[in-house]
Amino acid sequence: MSLLEIHNLSIRFRTDAGELDAVKRISFSMRDGDSLAIVGESGSGKSVTALSLTRLLPSPPAEYAGGKILYCGEDVLKMSDREVRKVRGAGIAYIFQEPATSLNPVYTIRSQIAEGIRLHRPDVTDIDSEVLRWLGAVGIVDPEKRMHDYPHQLSGGMQQRAMIAMALGCRPRLLVADEPTTALDVTIQAQILAELRRLRAEFGMALILITHNFAIIRGLCDRVAVMFRGEIVEYGDTESLLKNPQHPYTKALIACVPQLGIKRARLRTIEF
Repeated sequence: MSLLEIHNLSIRFRTDAGELDAVKRISFSMRDGDSLAIVGESGSGKSVTALSLTRLLPSPPAEYAGGKILYCGEDVLKMSDREVRKVRGAGIAYIFQEPATSLNPVYTIRSQIAEGIRLHRPDVTDIDSEVLRWLGAVGIVDPEKRMHDYPHQLSGGMQQRAMIAMALGCRPRLLVADEPTTALDVTIQAQILAELRRLRAEFGMALILITHNFAIIRGLCDRVAVMFRGEIVEYGDTESLLKNPQHPYTKALIACVPQLGIKRARLRTIEF
């Protein structure tokens, strides 16, 4: 049985200007330990797809217009609110792109990591030891001290690591990283991506990486789904797709990746 199966999923938003089809009949599947990059420009439907996996989209204005989201064979769209809450965190956990806005400024890092552990892993009796374990696992130096800090006392890179620790503390089977390095400088980006690669290998969890940047997916994701205007226009294993893209949009995205020693006069565009 697959861990996650998406069948012909469509999502629309009702707005004052009318209905907007944000995701159009997309399908893909994942097993334990798989890694998938969902790539596309802003507005292509990547984050909407990610949030839909555990029904995090507010409804209204969002409307699931068709299809299925199967987690371990059960349709998330037909689950009760209580059943979906059990999937969130312990089944599917998230890392978002802006840790400063995702972390609660009035609670310590310890409190925020401990909350998920208590909720999803009631068998854990020594919460502090578990918090320290995950802070150490994501590479935070001096976790005994940092666990008592508030988010504003951490750098952007450390805040992102704390977010990863919050997600991993729930021991999810699938980790969804939504543009996890967008707000970070390139050095910290490389460190966070290396941590995700190491942690995925160590704990055997599946990974969905949401990004607009082809440059960061090689070596981290086995497969790629390219989204354009709400549709998956190309899907395949990472190396083959990067070396021999078939869709014009995929080719244009890859052509936008800067390369040392190559000077381009103008980036390619695609007409809507």
